[in-house]
Amino acid sequence: MLRSESPFRWILSWMKEMDTNIACFRLGNVHVIPVTCPKIALEFLRKQDAVFASRPLSIASHTFSGGYKTAILSPYGESWKKMKKVLASEVLSLSRHQWLHDKRAEEADNLVRYIYNQSKNSGSVNVRMACCHYCTNVVRRMMFNRRYFAENILDDGAPTFREEEHVNALFTTINYLYAFCISDYLPYLVGLDLDGHEKIIKDANKTILKYHDPIIRERMRKWRENDRGMFRDENELKRIEPQDLLDVLISLRDAEGMPLLTQEEITAQTWEIMIATIDNPANAAEWALAEMINNPEILDKAVEELDRVVGKERLVQEQDIPHLNYIKACAREAFRLHPVAVFNVPHLSLSDTVVAGYHIPKGSHVLLSRTGLGRNPKEVVLTEPDLRFISFGTGRRGCIGTTLGTTLTVVLLARMVQGFSWLKPPGISKINLVASETKLQSAVKPVVACAKPRLPRHLYP
Repeated sequence: MLRSESPFRWILSWMKEMDTNIACFRLGNVHVIPVTCPKIALEFLRKQDAVFASRPLSIASHTFSGGYKTAILSPYGESWKKMKKVLASEVLSLSRHQWLHDKRAEEADNLVRYIYNQSKNSGSVNVRMACCHYCTNVVRRMMFNRRYFAENILDDGAPTFREEEHVNALFTTINYLYAFCISDYLPYLVGLDLDGHEKIIKDANKTILKYHDPIIRERMRKWRENDRGMFRDENELKRIEPQDLLDVLISLRDAEGMPLLTQEEITAQTWEIMIATIDNPANAAEWALAEMINNPEILDKAVEELDRVVGKERLVQEQDIPHLNYIKACAREAFRLHPVAVFNVPHLSLSDTVVAGYHIPKGSHVLLSRTGLGRNPKEVVLTEPDLRFISFGTGRRGCIGTTLGTTLTVVLLARMVQGFSWLKPPGISKINLVASETKLQSAVKPVVACAKPRLPRHLYP
């Protein structure tokens, strides 16, 4: 297993060969338990949710979370409870989602403009780049109220080298959060960096902080100077209204009126919100569009639905999502067939227990296989709740940003399908849909396709 370029994929291959839905591997002192059966997975996360509500420690999660100061990666404890409450009530609530609508809508328009300019200049579009930058632009706009890190940029919808470096660093962190690192299981190897992960992780984190830290420090300084969010206007004391999620995090107060979050917590949670927002939507939309281009009858059905529900005189908007059943079905199928990672973020057992008749020791790392759960041949019919469970989890550690993630995915896919006619590049009979064996579950090569505008010219911003 350790000789394999992707030990986790080796585990799945072994389980398939042995025809088993659950296994146990001993790595150092750690029991690693992969699961590919939805019924067994639900027993872990619903019936015994409290037992598996923690996270294992790792070099990547410790580095990126600022020493476990975030909601997703922190072990079960007071810090996790605090940050989860902040996210649920202040960042990812329905009211906050509605409050941020205009920022998302603006970036959806920028997406159309970017693809239009690309198609006009060369005729071909790097779909992966368009998807990744759309998602990061949205979350950058929601978090920092900006899409560019520099000022006075000619905004033609395209990223500058700063945004490209930022996006690359974010996706590197996602890749290594899901990667197998030998020193996570053999702690005495920490520092030797035998697989090179430690340096890559530190470099990616340094790049992200290079862009985030100056914005966060400056914003916190302004709030402090304005007497905890108050300013004087014509001898009247008025409160500063938050303009983005960073303002929201800074302005939170505890029962004594003191800042609820430290600068370190805000920095760490800012990073986590970003990586949790961009991975699934960008990956699913790229795969879905590639599948549609390879299967024109599917693409035609999606176009027909958009023309019928939205028409060709306006661009599709978030309020159209409830009526776009076929587009949503395509997105869900992309989640099922092409998950962003082989396994979900691991769960840690807090005590000895028995699941599906198997003894699970305390401290075990439970890995739920997105690939195995979605493609399990014994699970012929998967309901919508099953599909949501595979992509977003459930229970105490289930994704609380499902609404945001689904919105980004559907709007991204719908805007690309509605705004442009898509064809395979000249000389290509079929887009390669083989997933990378060494990184995230993205295609080996970025999807590149020919795009031609199909709506009236005035709809392209």
